[in-house]
Amino acid sequence: SQLHEKGLSARSIIHCHRVLKGALKYALRWGLLGWNVCEAVDPPKAIRKEMKAMTFEEVQLFLAAAAESPYGVFFFVSTYTGMRRSELLGLRWASTDLESGTISIHETLQRVTGQGLKVLPTKTASARRMIPIPKDVVTLLTGFRIKQQQDCETLGVPWKTSDLVFRHPDLRPFDPNTLSHAFSDVIKKAGMSGVRLHDLRHTHASLMLKKHVDPKTISARLGHSSVVITLDTYSHLLPGMQEEAIERFSQGMDEARGEDPATIF
Repeated sequence: SQLHEKGLSARSIIHCHRVLKGALKYALRWGLLGWNVCEAVDPPKAIRKEMKAMTFEEVQLFLAAAAESPYGVFFFVSTYTGMRRSELLGLRWASTDLESGTISIHETLQRVTGQGLKVLPTKTASARRMIPIPKDVVTLLTGFRIKQQQDCETLGVPWKTSDLVFRHPDLRPFDPNTLSHAFSDVIKKAGMSGVRLHDLRHTHASLMLKKHVDPKTISARLGHSSVVITLDTYSHLLPGMQEEAIERFSQGMDEARGEDPATIF
């Protein structure tokens, strides 16, 4: 209640409750407590932020505006991969196989209290994954890498495969907040509003669903711990897809039968 009065969000309070409950669970196991008082407390329910996914047409407008941004390549790759902001910022060239057209995700860029921005391993096993990337991304990253190598040569800085893909010329990582602010500017330039950087991830998933990619494949691509999370997040897209699916099923049955079903019964 005190955290709520201080203005913390429901999600932050839930995290606090979860950590405290876990700590007291160990105290109970060690015989230091008679019961876990957190069991008697109901944390608030988190209100899910409204998800805004762009259409194929809106994505084209966005990418046209992003082409003039110094972070345009980042936005393009984000749109085509559905990777989290932290995953893209922690991506190294060594994890980007442009010949086979794959990206291995096993590190993220995080802000650590007292240490600044640090590249750390992904928090969960499901987040560690390898995803294929389309030819457009391979072509763009190939040119981007060549330009980076040329810039490093001009500055007298050695280029290494262990370098981050998205960073400043002096090898400093991009600040995540800078990317979010730059994204907002691009969205305004594209004539849209209410779209967050994280919504590029939602856009990637939503557009694949609309093209009938199965949820299990999308779940693995996004690094969700379970397909249930994917279905829960994008369930609003399924009703229309189910109607289209049953229509396609009926068409298939009609083509195979070749006659009016009324003549069978």
